[in-house]
Amino acid sequence: MEFGAFVNFFGAKDGLVHISQLAANRVQKTSDVVKEGDKVKVKLLGFDDRGKTRLSMKAVDQVTGEDLEAKQKIEAPREAAGE
Repeated sequence: MEFGAFVNFFGAKDGLVHISQLAANRVQKTSDVVKEGDKVKVKLLGFDDRGKTRLSMKAVDQVTGEDLEAKQKIEAPREAAGE
């Protein structure tokens, strides 16, 4: 879809990765990042007001599966402390 990509997980479950959550940089077209059938790693962001699942690819390292947002939260206090 032009506004994002639907991802199936846990069998029959699916959720939306909004175009703004596909990559850290600005994405012009969803197909520039993902194609139908691609396997990707996602993070659950929550649920929208209609109960639909919201997902992010940019919050997860697509190679290792590491949660990048959690990593940034851990590193930020170290940088502030001068480590």
